[in-house]
Amino acid sequence: MGTWRGEGQGSYPTISSFGYVEEITFSHVGKPFLSYTQKTRDRKTDLPLHAESGYLRLVSPAKVEVVLAHPTGILEALAGSFQANSADGHEGGLFDLASTEVVGTATSVPVDSTSRVITVAGDILSYDFAMAAAGQPHTHHLSAELRRV
Repeated sequence: MGTWRGEGQGSYPTISSFGYVEEITFSHVGKPFLSYTQKTRDRKTDLPLHAESGYLRLVSPAKVEVVLAHPTGILEALAGSFQANSADGHEGGLFDLASTEVVGTATSVPVDSTSRVITVAGDILSYDFAMAAAGQPHTHHLSAELRRV
């Protein structure tokens, strides 16, 4: 749990590459899940770029499910594995997630699939995000390294 801030880099075949700053927060509300919020801003102009929010549930010690909502009309359901760095998982670990469903509103950009590999090691959170969207095959889109604040 906590808040991480840092910088990332984005690219995709249909857009120009870009840099961004990001903040991610995981919090707990007393139930067996974590809430998640994320927001990014353009590194050069400081204008907002993206945001998403959702929930993360450990279904078993090694399996995780995630649901995310994007303000652009995209909803993601992801499932995958969790491998802890320590016996109790408090030192972080590796999340390897792939979409089981991606749906969108009538006006959202069509997204066919997503995947996320998230590593938490102490106070460092890093990730890689890939997607199949806008007629492109499943392709790398974003990566970042953030530090706990």
